Amino acid sequence: MIIGVPRETFPGERRVGLVPTAVKPLSRLGAELLVEAGAGLAAGFPDQAYVDAGARIADSRDEVFATSDLLVQVRAAVANPETGQADLDQLREGQSLIAMCDPLSDPQAMVRTAERNAVIFSLELVPRITRAQSMDVLSSMATIAGYKAVLLAANHLPQMFPMMMTAAGTLAPARVFVVGAGVAGLQAIATARRLGAVVHGYDVRPAVKEQVESLGAKFVEMELESAEGTGGYAKEMDEEFYRKQREMMLRVVAESDVVITTAAIPGKKAPILVTEEMLQVMPPGSVVVDLAAERGGNCELTKAGEVVEAHDVTILGPLNIPSDIPRHASQMYSNNVTTFLKSLVKDGQIVLDLTDEVIAGTLVTRGGKCVHPFVRELAGLPTLEEEEKAAAAATAEADASSDEPPADTYRLSDGD
Repeated sequence: MIIGVPRETFPGERRVGLVPTAVKPLSRLGAELLVEAGAGLAAGFPDQAYVDAGARIADSRDEVFATSDLLVQVRAAVANPETGQADLDQLREGQSLIAMCDPLSDPQAMVRTAERNAVIFSLELVPRITRAQSMDVLSSMATIAGYKAVLLAANHLPQMFPMMMTAAGTLAPARVFVVGAGVAGLQAIATARRLGAVVHGYDVRPAVKEQVESLGAKFVEMELESAEGTGGYAKEMDEEFYRKQREMMLRVVAESDVVITTAAIPGKKAPILVTEEMLQVMPPGSVVVDLAAERGGNCELTKAGEVVEAHDVTILGPLNIPSDIPRHASQMYSNNVTTFLKSLVKDGQIVLDLTDEVIAGTLVTRGGKCVHPFVRELAGLPTLEEEEKAAAAATAEADASSDEPPADTYRLSDGD
């Protein structure tokens, strides 16, 4: 089988779906890699590196889509709404696509995409179970984002992070407050600690306290209801919960030079955690890095993709941070995809084992339908079972109607 890797078309995207080191393990699965010319160049992987590894370079993008049995992209469908439509239009019936598709943000768009009759896997939906950790692209990209967030803060902060004792006097360390102790938050805590900052961490899930403290940060405890959700995520809470949370956070934020927010809920708008009132009490020159900017932001004044100055505080709303570190981000993404493919491809053929929790959990479209239960629910569609029953009932009714005489005919008795 042929696995195609097109060049990414999302504006500013520098990652690539598969890197040259993926060629050998994929060849053992009976697959050949076909790469669009220049696909990996922005991430530091020239065409020759792919050729040396055993891949083939396509003459054109059209060749990749026309020839490949399976396509691997970083961003597709809803995750690339403007420039990605041209790619969706080229999908063939039965062709497979593996990418980050962001189906929870616009489930109706995924329903329309299903009409292409392609088999689409959305890697954001990889279940957070132990076996799937090596396929979890969200965790991989969050690791990059958490690291980079601290560097962005350090670049804008008018002081250094570590405490220093010099001949010119002692310099106090920066005080960093990380809100959200998921993968991005924990990586931000670890990076800020490496740079010598005094770090506090907070999460609505009390269970992560031990993880925060293991990295050398102090866990901020608040007397609030636990928001522990399923699959390793925090669940969405009501506005009263967030109001109490903001009141308790005010004191900690007021004492922080840097605040890094990471709270996001899949398919939902990010909750507001840092209000304008909090910004007013932060030290002059402080920095807020809002990693939830793409989902509306955790800070009340965040503007996605912009740097905002308000109340002597710099508010950063960075977008697509992993693309700023494309080499390592691509390597991690490629490894996630390669591991996923080992569960999907057997002897050069795609084998859809729907008893596999990872395969079933990421499959979004198949046979012209949106088949993912949660995406269907968000799109307002009935379950597949309900749809099939309704279709069967409609067919039976139609068959019964065809057996009845037309309404304007009469059955005549003998002698009439």
